[in-house]
Amino acid sequence: MGDPILILSSFVCFCLLLVLFRFLHRFWWTPVYIQYRLGSQGIKGPYKFIHGNTKEMLKMRNEALSKPLGLLDDIFPRVLPHVYTWMNNYGKNHLSWRGGEPQLLITEPELIKEVLNNRDGSYLKASLPFYSMKLMGNGLATSEGEQWVKHRKLINPAFQGENLEKMIPEMIVSVELMLQSWKKYQAKEIEVSEEFRLLTSDIISRTAFGSNYLEGKTIFDMMTKYSNIIRRNIFKPRFPGLSKIWKTSDEIEGDKLLGVMHNSVMEIIKKRKEKKR
Repeated sequence: MGDPILILSSFVCFCLLLVLFRFLHRFWWTPVYIQYRLGSQGIKGPYKFIHGNTKEMLKMRNEALSKPLGLLDDIFPRVLPHVYTWMNNYGKNHLSWRGGEPQLLITEPELIKEVLNNRDGSYLKASLPFYSMKLMGNGLATSEGEQWVKHRKLINPAFQGENLEKMIPEMIVSVELMLQSWKKYQAKEIEVSEEFRLLTSDIISRTAFGSNYLEGKTIFDMMTKYSNIIRRNIFKPRFPGLSKIWKTSDEIEGDKLLGVMHNSVMEIIKKRKEKKR
């Protein structure tokens, strides 16, 4: 038998080399190869080691949001400043990166039609960011194939004409309450985006949760908090497996919110089942 210390040291070195190889393969070799292959077809774009373009995206977004927007200003550079900038620099179709994950952005109408039609199923749905995926799960927005068909059949009845008509009175109540609250703001400015966010929350809470309206409002308040976590982390690169070893404060808070939301929804479902019985 060999020296145990030597064997252990060799094993640790092998593991470190394997981790280093996978790291370089993902964040150096793969981006270089993809940049070369697409560049030969005339599709170009920026890439920086490890972060890709996430730092640039975040910087452009913060700069765009820090400037006031006039009524006649173009909203495109404000909403997607990185896409606007790179379209001018690299063309209508260009390549961008979220960490080591490539994203091909197309803006030509004919190519967009081809992708949306997707008759032969060649174009798969893009993977959602980490926090969004934890919220959405394997639902209608993220599933493919038979799983998608199953979810679609389950949700179809909720969007039939008869069921939508039943929601109209509740929608009217929500709008009337909003307009009533606006009377106290006469001759004052109103933050319309926040008012419409509250209106949307109110309508969905009334139509989806019915008699459990207050529980629905609580769930939407928690979803708003979780949405803020998504926005804070949308341009931050993630390293696979890191969350299993060490969790950030956003991950801990996000898991708590998801847990409370799940329990609240299950409690509402339980109450409805008992009521039907």
